[in-house]
Amino acid sequence: MRHRWLMSLIVLLTGLTFVMESVANQQKSLKAILNEKKDHRRVLLLYGRDDAQHSLIEQQEALTEARAGVTERDLDVIVLIASMVSEPDRQFLMHDYKLNPSDNFAGWLIGKDGGIKKTYKTPVSTKDLFDTIDSMPMRKQESKQ
Repeated sequence: MRHRWLMSLIVLLTGLTFVMESVANQQKSLKAILNEKKDHRRVLLLYGRDDAQHSLIEQQEALTEARAGVTERDLDVIVLIASMVSEPDRQFLMHDYKLNPSDNFAGWLIGKDGGIKKTYKTPVSTKDLFDTIDSMPMRKQESKQ
């Protein structure tokens, strides 16, 4: 069973390599990665426990279907699977993002200014995600240019 969800996740990640990132294989901390994106990119940070991958897969499927909208909004997606998160990154999430380690799924929409714009406890529809982004003052400015 565990291998089946992992294969599904790999297939979905392959389809979203233009926006999906994994911090598990990076030398940098999650905090450093988010700091690098500040002022340039919006981030949808997704976290899922190992026993709740279906929520991550559901979210990634929705984002794959809306690839053009994701790209248009300068949105990067970072996926974190609980068992692959380093202890310093876990502490960062708990302190700065108020992650409850017992949460099966958590998501945070982070603006270009680095601030948390919205927190999700279940997968978010792309319509709701895009509506939130499109209502941001910086996005309104971008749309006028």
